[in-house]
Amino acid sequence: MSTRKQKPLLSDAELEQIARHFRLLGEPMRLKILQAVCQTPLTVTEIVAATGATQANVSKHLALLAAAGILQRQRDGQRVFYGVQERLVIELCELVRAQLAE
Repeated sequence: MSTRKQKPLLSDAELEQIARHFRLLGEPMRLKILQAVCQTPLTVTEIVAATGATQANVSKHLALLAAAGILQRQRDGQRVFYGVQERLVIELCELVRAQLAE
């Protein structure tokens, strides 16, 4: 018999928060943006070049990712850099990728 201690069940609020995160990550363009900024923060112009998307589309997705706390914004004079704030998201993507490769 296992002596592992069971974790308490998640509350409805916690489940909703997790579902919101997965909905955000369910959009391929957002994953492409995360991939672009996972190593080093980039400006919107650099993200547009890396993803091939329009500036308006990238800006819309950046706003959602930043509002969720997945990305962080950092101003440097006139430029704003976007980088990963929640490293666990990158690890989650890597875990899914590894599972798909099996």
